[in-house]
Amino acid sequence: MARGEKKSAKKEWYRLDNAAVVYSAIQKDTYSAVYRFSAVMDHEVDPAALQRAVDKIMPRFPGFRVRIKQGIFWYYSEFNDAPGPFVRPDISNPCQPIRFDQEDGWLVRFFYYHRRISIEVFHGISDGGGAMVVLRTLLAVYLREMGYKIPNTHGVLDVDQPPRPEELEDAYARYATVKARRFTTLRKAFPNTGTPEPFYTLNVTMGFCSVRQLKERAAAHGASITEYLTAVLLKVLVDRQHRARPVRELPVSLAIPVNLRSWFPSKTLRNFILTVRPCIDPSLGEYTFEEIISQVHHYLRLNITRQRMQAELAGNVKFAKNKLIQILPAALKNPVVSFGYYMAGVRPYSGTYTNPGPFQCPEEMKAHIRRMEVILGQATMPRVHCASISFGDLMEITFAGTQKEADTEREFFRFLVRDGVHVKVESNRSR
Repeated sequence: MARGEKKSAKKEWYRLDNAAVVYSAIQKDTYSAVYRFSAVMDHEVDPAALQRAVDKIMPRFPGFRVRIKQGIFWYYSEFNDAPGPFVRPDISNPCQPIRFDQEDGWLVRFFYYHRRISIEVFHGISDGGGAMVVLRTLLAVYLREMGYKIPNTHGVLDVDQPPRPEELEDAYARYATVKARRFTTLRKAFPNTGTPEPFYTLNVTMGFCSVRQLKERAAAHGASITEYLTAVLLKVLVDRQHRARPVRELPVSLAIPVNLRSWFPSKTLRNFILTVRPCIDPSLGEYTFEEIISQVHHYLRLNITRQRMQAELAGNVKFAKNKLIQILPAALKNPVVSFGYYMAGVRPYSGTYTNPGPFQCPEEMKAHIRRMEVILGQATMPRVHCASISFGDLMEITFAGTQKEADTEREFFRFLVRDGVHVKVESNRSR
């Protein structure tokens, strides 16, 4: 609640979307369904101006002004009338797990450190597409507080206008209008786990490289940047498993989130993503990098279609509407949802790679931003996740996880350098 605003006499509540139901049920201290976007500015951050900007934007985004509560049968979100959220100096271990009964129930956090402005969001209230709208608007309002003229264009929302109803839409339910795909059990994948760090230690390694160089190397292989980086990560994981000499090599696969707003007309700022699963099966024989990137290229183009994705999301909605699931009390439902998530969202994957694409903003903002960064919170097991974001010609690629070993990220960036992509690496590791 912005300061000076009166408390709501009757708290408005929202039914959680399908993704939010899962993230709320599985959230715990050993798993962080939290992600972070950061903008590194051209000047030291003014905390007071940043706080004023947060106060001004929050009424424009009611979906981010909520707390999550557990009902008898389901979790739900309600309007959060607590003071805040307040901007804070940054911390050494980002993306801390959300605890619904702490921090006044806020599910969004704002940090600053020298020239960096960061937003952390619990995945239960929004995906990266929605969070980037909030960050873009925050940066615009912050720069106005600093005396610059920034227009409401290129995705910056007008904070003086009321929220639009479609921004709170449950787009999953809206488009679950086709026959659901039959649920199939996916094979267990190479887990890519390592030695766990002490709680809560998130090792973060960032690589910075040229978008132009990445595009040239990807084009040389007949692929997009996302396809190229996906193939590099798969190649590194295939080789890592092979070096371990297991009795039987498992498939190596990645969870690649897809922003459904590109395929279905929705302005929702809530969750609206699905994942696809490019996979390499070493039991079929050895793969060259050219063969891996070709397989990734054709798999993604074949599986990221409107028809397939609509059938997939219809299946997810159908599961939530299952009568047995509906009548189970939340205390019994949570273990069922957690087990289902493990079987469908953890066991079949070796990790996650997400690329939300270039950060768009008005021309007037670009001169004040030096780079963008993204971090995914800790996985359900000690392994790394990968995420990337670009701004101008600078691509930032992050590996984050709670395992001590750093060979996945080391070999990934070495591969890029050997392939002709110059990379600068930064890390919060002490060794």
